[in-house]
Amino acid sequence: MRLARPVWNFKSYQEKHIVSDEKPTSEQQQPAPPPSPQAQPPQQQSHARGNDGNRGRGFGRGPRRNKPGEDSGDKDGSELTEKVVFINRSSKVVKGGRRFSFSALVVTGDKQGRVGIGLGKAGEVADAIRKGGEDAKQHMVKVSLSATTIPHEVLSNYGGASILLRPASPGTGIIAGKTVRAVVESAGVKDILSKSLGSKNAANVAKATLKALQNLRLREQIYKARGLTLRPARPAVLPVVSTVAVV
Repeated sequence: MRLARPVWNFKSYQEKHIVSDEKPTSEQQQPAPPPSPQAQPPQQQSHARGNDGNRGRGFGRGPRRNKPGEDSGDKDGSELTEKVVFINRSSKVVKGGRRFSFSALVVTGDKQGRVGIGLGKAGEVADAIRKGGEDAKQHMVKVSLSATTIPHEVLSNYGGASILLRPASPGTGIIAGKTVRAVVESAGVKDILSKSLGSKNAANVAKATLKALQNLRLREQIYKARGLTLRPARPAVLPVVSTVAVV
């Protein structure tokens, strides 16, 4: 009769006869005490953006300061309108190819008698328009208007451009080209007749139109300049028509 072979259990043999070479040290036996709050090193301030989107301590940079000529509206509170009249592209031939630059003619006004013209130049169209708008806001002038039209007829020349402006009755609208329309609309004119008699250069036409608006004078201004007093207007007297009965 054969005896059953005992089953070898390596795990129990290892526990009884094999001893680990690593001996626990005193530092491992005793847990280290927690560090005191005074011994903690100071935390460095992070300059990354926080949850509020600001840098540093969270105070932020504050509101942006407007530069001269970047006002979004008039000082009196009225909004300004910008109109791009003409964009010109010029190129310069260099060793590597061509370099393009742009110039923008911009008209700005508050539609209450103030209007200005500016010219901006830059390597990009958007920058040229922005510079032209800033230049126009810095050179705004006051013009004299009579209700929705101009007080009298005026003819003005600038360079080779010649512009004729005439007053119109209410409801006529603005009868003008693109450049003249942009200037008179920004000034606040709603009824006017105009004619361009000379060059079609946009810059000269716009400057001639602005010069014509600056030459306008009201009746009160003319009397004051001559040292006269303005008499009040007499009421209109309708003629009396007598009717005779015919028998």
